[in-house]
Amino acid sequence: MSRGDKLYEGKAKILYATDDPALVTQYFKDDATAFNAQKRGTIVDKGIVNNRVSSALFAYLERQGVPTHFVKQLDERSMLVKRLEIVPLEVTIRNITAGGMAKLLGIEEGVALKSPVFEWHYKSDALGDPLINDDHILAMGWATAEELAHIRAESFKINDALKAFFRERQIDLVDFKLEFGRVIGPDGKPTTHLVLGDEISPDTMRLWEQGTRRKLDKDRFRRDLGSVEEAYQEVLRRVLGNT
Repeated sequence: MSRGDKLYEGKAKILYATDDPALVTQYFKDDATAFNAQKRGTIVDKGIVNNRVSSALFAYLERQGVPTHFVKQLDERSMLVKRLEIVPLEVTIRNITAGGMAKLLGIEEGVALKSPVFEWHYKSDALGDPLINDDHILAMGWATAEELAHIRAESFKINDALKAFFRERQIDLVDFKLEFGRVIGPDGKPTTHLVLGDEISPDTMRLWEQGTRRKLDKDRFRRDLGSVEEAYQEVLRRVLGNT
């Protein structure tokens, strides 16, 4: 399937049309951003790592009964995915305090939560992806009540599956971001079928090595901790089973 015109370019990925209006090619870049693109840089081979990790994790989630936009990995930096109308919301699931939650509530990082915390964020770099609630979403018409219930249930299912996956690889899943979208039909119009989209990678998750709490994710870039490429490669090795 040939790569067509560029449809969209974001901070970390580019979407290209294909000869099938219901499918697009998702290409992963090495560009790195943090703090809603206020900090920019490059992580060598990040695109390769994130494509391969995302491909493996999407395939794993599909086996666990979670529908996703993933179709297949095309090459080192690209995957074929279903075309989506992205819901303008980001979901964050938190298992251990870190990042925004620690800052918001003035608590230390590393506290294991008694139950996972689910957060809605409005997807807007300009506004800093603000924390919102169901009422905001329904009032603005960004999603229906049925869609919100579906996304919430799927998010907790994904959390359970990913925690188990990483636990086997001696990694704690601290928190992660998810995006969902409505599948575009063959007529080019969105259907009511919601699936997991975007990516699942060290860019979108906080991953700490069990025992040492060594950070294996984009926090190494955000906080200038060094060894960013090494951390990403370590995640790839463990995800693919080469521990």
